Amino acid sequence: MRTNDFRKKRKQMVEGQLKVRGIRGERVLEAMEKVERHRFVPNDLKPNAYDDEPLPIGSGQTISQPYIVAYMTEVLKLKGEERVLEIGTGSGYQAAVLAELVKEVFTVEVYEELSGRARQKLSELGYSNIRYKTGDGTLGWKENAPYDAIMVTAAPAKTPDPLKEQLEDGGRMIIPVGQAFQYLFLFERSGQKIKKKKLLPVRFVPLISVQ
Repeated sequence: MRTNDFRKKRKQMVEGQLKVRGIRGERVLEAMEKVERHRFVPNDLKPNAYDDEPLPIGSGQTISQPYIVAYMTEVLKLKGEERVLEIGTGSGYQAAVLAELVKEVFTVEVYEELSGRARQKLSELGYSNIRYKTGDGTLGWKENAPYDAIMVTAAPAKTPDPLKEQLEDGGRMIIPVGQAFQYLFLFERSGQKIKKKKLLPVRFVPLISVQ
């Protein structure tokens, strides 16, 4: 497909999948229209890159449905100067969307192959505000904590304590939790207290711990 065809599909995705479902943040919508999702999927799936569904990316992992990417991003209420921790680099697509919106992204991926591929792709696309780590996402990335926001793109059975501990005062974390049934939860820290809010049912791959 030609570049113009992909650009048209991105615009259709924003109009037909995001706005109609209530995504309103202008910065989020602009990032979703700018980031080229087709660059983050296998070659044989590029024609489907802007479809309303998750797609496989290898190692048993997926690139999330565009609406879920936009929804999780919008819920974090990012202003532009945040330091954000992402758990589950995957293809690198969500990291690219975040990098359009914040000062710095720290992303952790358990699969070395996926992490390396995402790093190469994001570097090729000119992103210089993303830092990468291969390791156990349930442990977060303590060396660079605390974070203004945390996004988790795979589902643990329960919310890992290290992630809650690495959240800055006033910070927000969005995370899918559960096994047979999963929900997105929003955590908000205020001093030593953390509020928890259930958002909507979802389906993510499991968050793998290597401990």
